[in-house]
Amino acid sequence: MSEDEVHIRYEPFREIVIMERNLFSTADDLARFASIIAGGKTAGLYWAEGVAFLYFPLTATTEISTKELIENKRVYWTFVGYALLPKYQRIIETKEKIMVPVIDMSSNPMFRKVANWLKEQQ
Repeated sequence: MSEDEVHIRYEPFREIVIMERNLFSTADDLARFASIIAGGKTAGLYWAEGVAFLYFPLTATTEISTKELIENKRVYWTFVGYALLPKYQRIIETKEKIMVPVIDMSSNPMFRKVANWLKEQQ
């Protein structure tokens, strides 16, 4: 196959299965959680549709999870933490002076769908 014969196609996930979720009362609490979970290292959050969130994907290391990903376009997120954050902020600074970056993912249809689904779960 030569370089001229390379084909590129887009195949988005068909389904995201969220196994556990937690609504934090404030974006500060979510930022604090993200920092603790990362062991004090810099951790980031995603933002779309007025929701800040982080997620932990189940890695595709088993035959079953690989099959789900490849054949069914299904991924599993073992945990999603989220908080309402109506207006995007590049950084959330907690009262303990923890600085947590927030990435604006509103250009991504999948992240927008996840954010809207999370808002409905309140």
